[in-house]
Amino acid sequence: MFWIGAIVALSILIIVHESGHYFVAKWCRMRVDRFSLGFGPALIGWRRKGTLFQVAPIPFGGFVEIRGMNIAEEVDPDDRYAYPNRPVWQRFLTIFAGPATNYLFAIVLAFVLFSTAGIETGNVWYSISEVHETHDAHGKLESGDRIVSIKLAGADEPVPLGTPGYGLIEVVQSSKGEELEIAVDRGGRAQSFKIRPKLDTITARDPNTGEERKEQRYLLGITMEAHAEREEVGIGTAVAQSLYYPVRQTERIVSELYLIITGKREGELTGPVGITKYIKNAIETGWINALWLLMVLNVYLGLFNLFPLPALDGGRLAFLVYEMATRRRANPKIEAPVHMVGIMILMLVLVVVTFKDCAGLFG
Repeated sequence: MFWIGAIVALSILIIVHESGHYFVAKWCRMRVDRFSLGFGPALIGWRRKGTLFQVAPIPFGGFVEIRGMNIAEEVDPDDRYAYPNRPVWQRFLTIFAGPATNYLFAIVLAFVLFSTAGIETGNVWYSISEVHETHDAHGKLESGDRIVSIKLAGADEPVPLGTPGYGLIEVVQSSKGEELEIAVDRGGRAQSFKIRPKLDTITARDPNTGEERKEQRYLLGITMEAHAEREEVGIGTAVAQSLYYPVRQTERIVSELYLIITGKREGELTGPVGITKYIKNAIETGWINALWLLMVLNVYLGLFNLFPLPALDGGRLAFLVYEMATRRRANPKIEAPVHMVGIMILMLVLVVVTFKDCAGLFG
């Protein structure tokens, strides 16, 4: 069921994007011949108001086929409902509507999350999912315990655990193996245990180079899950934060891309299969994480499609901006091959990435 939920969630991302193209094209009085979820021949299809809605077998995305939008397609110059014969501003809005709708949907999801579950405070709390037998924590801490506080044995005040700069890992390392006093919430009951961290050798990955190396670290011998602390907010704050969310997330994505491009951070290319796996894992941890991931993915999808690359919405927008600036259309003999090559490269990359994701999934 988690996999089914993930597939449905990914399909919603695609439908939202393509619906933006579809509804604005209809509003601009363009003839839409087909609305497809997936690529290839229709597995399921139905026709409504002149448009064939279909589900296709190749799950690499979807598309809206607008009459005359294919540059290689011959168009009757007198067909006022064909894409090339509509004003340039209408064509621009139709293309821009796909990414814009993803951004709008991210705002809607953010409002649902913020108004029902609250907004992250920046603090985190930890729960224990597993206790290892080879460490002092075994027989004391239990799976399901929520860590309330931690301090060196004999200290007066606990460390403000979960606040920025005071992660549990940092606190354990700073102990240098001295006994720690850990307070937990176990089913609503407060309990406290004295536990001595153990020096172990682990394999760590350098965040900048991605290289693996052996390190010695003090460990409690527990597997933890970090949870973001949230606080309830009013409708006004939820609205304001929802509107600001895609801006903040776009800034984060652009910053990450800059670090990857400059070689300061290792990047990972993931396709539909890998994304579905991430969504499935998020659903397993609860609706808050699942909704948050959908918010992130909508911004990713919207921003990615705005990049001025061939075969993407941004590539078409670039030619339309040129047309608006010069008041003349780009040469079809140039534009058509550019988009065609872009589509071929994009499909090749998708195939390679999907094969890699499948190998990792079943490997």
